[in-house]
Amino acid sequence: MLLFPVALLWSGCNKTSQNPVDPHAIIRIDIDPNSTFYQGLNAVGGWTYVANGDQGATIGAGSRGVIIYRETQTEFKAYDRLPPNDPDKCCSDGQCTQLVVGNYYPFAKDECTGNTYQLLDGSLIEGTGAYPMIQYHAVYDGSLLHVFN
Repeated sequence: MLLFPVALLWSGCNKTSQNPVDPHAIIRIDIDPNSTFYQGLNAVGGWTYVANGDQGATIGAGSRGVIIYRETQTEFKAYDRLPPNDPDKCCSDGQCTQLVVGNYYPFAKDECTGNTYQLLDGSLIEGTGAYPMIQYHAVYDGSLLHVFN
């Protein structure tokens, strides 16, 4: 009899907060981060955008593209460009805002809401919202970088 209440207590501590705007898009990117095509990734601290079709990348419906950031020589971060908080606030004629790095480096910014996120871990550092950037798996095998969900 004692196991039942303990099991309920234990299972109740295992909750995670799922972002309701996560597009659950199919993401499959296999690139050479040291190639001239991805020159922005050639050095630590570099970043680039990847869109559907770039060098064979598959980025499914719902995603607004991917930001890849080179954290160390062998570690990368990959995030969806879909703003994780209020993504459809600034949509016009079928075009919606995307997260932008550019002049905001080392951050990504939703220029509509003003929310700013850190590229190191995707956390929201300025603005309002409950969710960090939507992150994908990024595995570097020494030759190719594989980004997937």
